[in-house]
Amino acid sequence: MKLNNLKGDIFGGLTAGIVALPLALAFGVQSGMGASAGLYGAMVLGFFAAIFGGTPTQISGPTGPMTVVSATIIAMGIATYGTLENALGVIILTFMMAGLFQVVFGLLRIGKYVKFIPYPVLSGFMSGIGIIIIFYQIFPVLGLSSPSKMIQVFLEIPNAIVQSNFISVAIASSTILIIYLFPKITKAIPSTLVALLVSSFVAYFFKLELPLIGQMPQGMPSIKVSAFSMLHFSDLQMALIPAITLAGLGTIDSLLTSVVADNVTRTKHNSNKELIGQGIGNMAASLFGGIPGAGATMRTVVNIKSGGHSRISGVVHALLLLLIILGLGKYVAFIPLAALAGVLITVGISIIDVKGLKNLLNIPRADAFVLIVVLILTVFVDLLQAVGIGMVISSIIFMRKASEMVEDNTSLTQVDQYDREMAWSDEANLSLSREAVYIKRFDGPMFFGVAAKMMDRINKIPSNAKVVIFRMKKVPFIDQSGLYALEEVIKEMQKMDIVVVLSMIQAQPLYLLKKNRMVPNILPEKYLFDSIEDCSEWLKSYCSEKKST
Repeated sequence: MKLNNLKGDIFGGLTAGIVALPLALAFGVQSGMGASAGLYGAMVLGFFAAIFGGTPTQISGPTGPMTVVSATIIAMGIATYGTLENALGVIILTFMMAGLFQVVFGLLRIGKYVKFIPYPVLSGFMSGIGIIIIFYQIFPVLGLSSPSKMIQVFLEIPNAIVQSNFISVAIASSTILIIYLFPKITKAIPSTLVALLVSSFVAYFFKLELPLIGQMPQGMPSIKVSAFSMLHFSDLQMALIPAITLAGLGTIDSLLTSVVADNVTRTKHNSNKELIGQGIGNMAASLFGGIPGAGATMRTVVNIKSGGHSRISGVVHALLLLLIILGLGKYVAFIPLAALAGVLITVGISIIDVKGLKNLLNIPRADAFVLIVVLILTVFVDLLQAVGIGMVISSIIFMRKASEMVEDNTSLTQVDQYDREMAWSDEANLSLSREAVYIKRFDGPMFFGVAAKMMDRINKIPSNAKVVIFRMKKVPFIDQSGLYALEEVIKEMQKMDIVVVLSMIQAQPLYLLKKNRMVPNILPEKYLFDSIEDCSEWLKSYCSEKKST
């Protein structure tokens, strides 16, 4: 571990730990294993993933998607064995196997394939997770216990409203309002923590009649060895598929957060090492009775923005949670369940891909179809099946598009499409200042299979570049993944004061850029050119203007 940023790492870790506290409690309660399980999971996973993972700035712990699957596994175990205590062995076994599968994924170097998941699949999946989290909080908001299945939630809402506890509704509503309004006063203190403290103090001092978290175990968590004493071979078979589902979801969840960390820090994570670290962390967390988790996007970004640059920040985050467990655990009992439900509703809203849903009518119909199918399957069927079916549909759609392009004699060459620096024939007579101008040539459709590589190319652009020309004449098609990747690239370059221009863009990509208002909101129309010659003429006048100023 590097110690050259110790102050920043300590502050980043402390801030991330404060943000993690209310979320860990909420996710623990939602899982069905209790608030302590959320805290233990955040502490143990956060510690081991920080040490062994491949993303130095990543903060790991229970997340919305992982908790939704964990809650399903726990509910199945209780339904089979009668009580949580009787089912604890198979539940811990499932969580341990999930961590083991993640380690195997890392050793098999599977991490690199996550980038090939199309944007509509991820969008539908994440929005579905957000919807699940929100609807599962309706009953706790009303002061009632939530059913274990989504269909039951929808069917029983009318009866729940009749039986609702209006004090619980008021506490949950005030929690949500504080979370959204407090940052307008100051962002120095996490609004989720403020909301939780205010709601708990109000409930305690006014002796309000509403469900509370209740007594938590105090002191260091013990290893749950006794839970394995009654396991049988049939339990191993029962745990296998849920463990694979959990491992697959944790892989996607963690590596997406790693990509976010890369974009913020301008670094490159080691995806396979990250999976090994996450697997070790989840295995260890399960032994202490903690729920599994993954890389947490919000906590990771908070850590980075607060100064965290190395693994030390993740370790500090875990140690802070340990101190809270040892010193403040007895006070957690007074936190209203309605307040935690309010916290989770805001988490669910943040997970929903509002951008993707808003653009449903502006993206290709095939992408919109995939997004909706994955969203519905995620909410009502199964998370892993939703991703798998979405991938199959996306692949079939792309193969159909590719075959149409081949029939139209359109070049589909993908080999070295981003690294080819040899000039195209129409550039032979151009007099461009190569010190200030950088040309990037694309050859073939921009689809989900290559969109992930685009952000990697920003770091290869010379630091003295003032203008970047994207040659688009050989790009016949762009899908939602490619569109959003191109948008991110343009925004990042504009932050670097680089002017981005597009030359000879074809009809379908141009239509999509205009329909989604990327042109002119992000890229002014004056930076679109019908030919490289027109671009060259503009460039001469642009460079002369810059020199004169």
